[in-house]
Amino acid sequence: MLLKLVAFGLLWRLVGNPFLALLILLIILYVLDRRYIGLTPNIFKPFQLRRRASRLRIDLHANPHNTSAKLELARNLLQRGKFQEALPYLEQALPVMEDSADVHYEIGLCYLKLGNLSKGESFMLKAIELNPRVKYGEAYLRLGEALARVAPERAAQLIEQFRDLHTSSVEAYYRLGLLYQQLGRVDDAKRTFREALQIYSGLPRYSRRQQRRWALLARFK
Repeated sequence: MLLKLVAFGLLWRLVGNPFLALLILLIILYVLDRRYIGLTPNIFKPFQLRRRASRLRIDLHANPHNTSAKLELARNLLQRGKFQEALPYLEQALPVMEDSADVHYEIGLCYLKLGNLSKGESFMLKAIELNPRVKYGEAYLRLGEALARVAPERAAQLIEQFRDLHTSSVEAYYRLGLLYQQLGRVDDAKRTFREALQIYSGLPRYSRRQQRRWALLARFK
């Protein structure tokens, strides 16, 4: 904090305007975070996704049966958290891609995010049946995350399965620690949070950047 105040003071003296100095400081901090830390989101990505979605909608208007365009648009919407909008495109693509674990996973994710746990679980389990490693095991993690409040024991089992498939996931250890806390398994929770930090310390640099958020959360538990 002291360093930031000093930097702000120097910039203020250089540009002669406190508001401009603050803006420059925020830009510098954002660039540094995106380059070395990765806690802030990419502020340009939503604009890129919206522009691509507009083009895909034009393509679908010209060719309503273009399954690949429907899938790409649905995945574009999923990245933006628009699960209600993505769901119809995925369901339209499903009859053509009944054997796709990815499509079942994505439909299941939509239902889970929209609060329909029974349908979401059904599609997630079908995705796992088709390919236990779908999305690198993410089906276990997202289903466990959704069930954490209503069925913590079941959720813990699912996240343990994900952890066993993807042992380098700091998020898995963090979420598992939370569930252990919820279940009153205090020693297991503490051990799991420690393991999360140990795993994070052994990750390569590019992977640390992606998982830094979960390591920081685990550190304060």
